[in-house]
Amino acid sequence: MNRAVDLQDLQRLLSLLVRPTALVELAVLCACLLAAWLLSGLLRGRRRPRDSIWFGARLVDGLLFPLLALVLALAAQWALLADLPPAVFRLVVPVLLSLVVVRLVVHVLRRAFPGSPSMRTLGRSVSWLAWIAAVLWITGALPWLLDALGELRIRIGGTQVSARNLVDGVLSALLALVLALWVSSVFEARLLHGATDNLGIRKMAANVVRSLLLFVGLLVALSAAGIDLTTLGVLGGAVGVGIGFGLQRLAANYVSGFVILAERSMRIGDTVKVDGFEGRITDITTRFTRIRAFNGRESIVPNEMMVAQRVENYSLADPNVILKTTVQVAYGSDLDAVMPRLAAAVTQAPGVLAQPAPAVLLSGFGADGLDLTVEFWISDPDDDTGVVTSAVNLTILHTLDAMGVEIPFPQRVVRQPAGA
Repeated sequence: MNRAVDLQDLQRLLSLLVRPTALVELAVLCACLLAAWLLSGLLRGRRRPRDSIWFGARLVDGLLFPLLALVLALAAQWALLADLPPAVFRLVVPVLLSLVVVRLVVHVLRRAFPGSPSMRTLGRSVSWLAWIAAVLWITGALPWLLDALGELRIRIGGTQVSARNLVDGVLSALLALVLALWVSSVFEARLLHGATDNLGIRKMAANVVRSLLLFVGLLVALSAAGIDLTTLGVLGGAVGVGIGFGLQRLAANYVSGFVILAERSMRIGDTVKVDGFEGRITDITTRFTRIRAFNGRESIVPNEMMVAQRVENYSLADPNVILKTTVQVAYGSDLDAVMPRLAAAVTQAPGVLAQPAPAVLLSGFGADGLDLTVEFWISDPDDDTGVVTSAVNLTILHTLDAMGVEIPFPQRVVRQPAGA
């Protein structure tokens, strides 16, 4: 009987689409789309925000345009076309609603998890489900499917729920997850905007807000699914046992992440060396710390390692970094004149700080000449240290050439026996 009713509804829809009233609906729909486009452009103004969830890159691929179009279409259907049987709007409203859901989920997941293959797969899955739901809505099969799911009962522990409740719970969980990620992303972006010395504290606050929002979203989803929240006490005990045995390292990483951000012993932007890897901290999450070396390589270090092992922080007390280079001069060179002249010349090299002043030390007596070590300071270790060292070496070479000081090179004497 339901299938016959569905076929009759579909035939009635097709017959309405060929009536003259469908042209009126089409004209009103075009006006709604034009008004939504104009309103989106006015709200965006002349600025063109990058990676904007509301406006997108080309205005029509953001969330605001289909959302405004949906609101205007519903208003037109309920107010202006109250005396007309809906035909075009019956097709358009589910399509616009599905488009809003797809844009919301895809854009939020893309911003919250950039470059994540699993999130891209989840976004595509949500898109397929949204468009399938729109087709079922248009054909009239969606109510029949929901009634069939409502009659299917599943027992979970001592609670009996229907398959429809589980579907509602999954959809509610997904919606709560997306909204929590969206709100936390906006909060984190505003919180970290313009942050300098207190970036770690702001990052920790953003992580706490995201965790709380996800937890609240999970509770809302479980309640929507019809699951009694009092049963979570047993689940919490099981989770505690799991953390005590199998998830203790993961829990330690999360706790260590909050400790690092709270103590500010390491901050985003510091130059550190941990486990033989040296680079700049680019991000501190609740589970790991991302370190980028000066040659472009990145290392993902668990937070537990950052707390339990010795970490050299070059930027904790002073961001300046000392570099060294060596040069050899011939025996008999006037070191009293050479060493001050080299120190003064290195000061003029690009990237070298005048204070602390460069120093030239006699570090050893080589087989071919006197070994001199030149120490100098730079202020930004993020710059290519090889470029600064090369500039210093060129300055040393030009200074020694101008002074007529010889840079020795290995020489070997071969003696040939007489009469050979």
